[in-house]
Amino acid sequence: MTTVGEFMTTRLVTMDGNDTLTAAAQEMRDSAIGDVVVTDGDNVVGIVTDRDITVRAVAENMDASSTRLNQITTKDVVTVSQYDDAVAAADLMRTYAVRRLPVIDDGRLVGLVSMGDLAVEREPQSVLADISADDPNN
Repeated sequence: MTTVGEFMTTRLVTMDGNDTLTAAAQEMRDSAIGDVVVTDGDNVVGIVTDRDITVRAVAENMDASSTRLNQITTKDVVTVSQYDDAVAAADLMRTYAVRRLPVIDDGRLVGLVSMGDLAVEREPQSVLADISADDPNN
């Protein structure tokens, strides 16, 4: 059995729900990532992606410099453990129509597993795996 912990990303960026969309977008740019995990103290309360900023905020004419992450955060986040089976994680993504799952152990955020991570692990010859394995172009 391949576990989530064998290929999860541990390079995480977390931000508070009161941070602005501008701050999140700048962090995503500077870290070459497409999402931030939104936390309240040590608790994961959601995820915001670059697509969320575009579709939920910019397209709705929200001001990125004053809109807070908690206004557009995807809440009720489905999580996994680093010891969970990778196939089970993929099934959760399919069931809940999500592309990323925070990895939580003992109530603490330890990683993030994405659809791209699963593709690299499970289908290394796929187009998604090729794209996911490449360096960012931004």
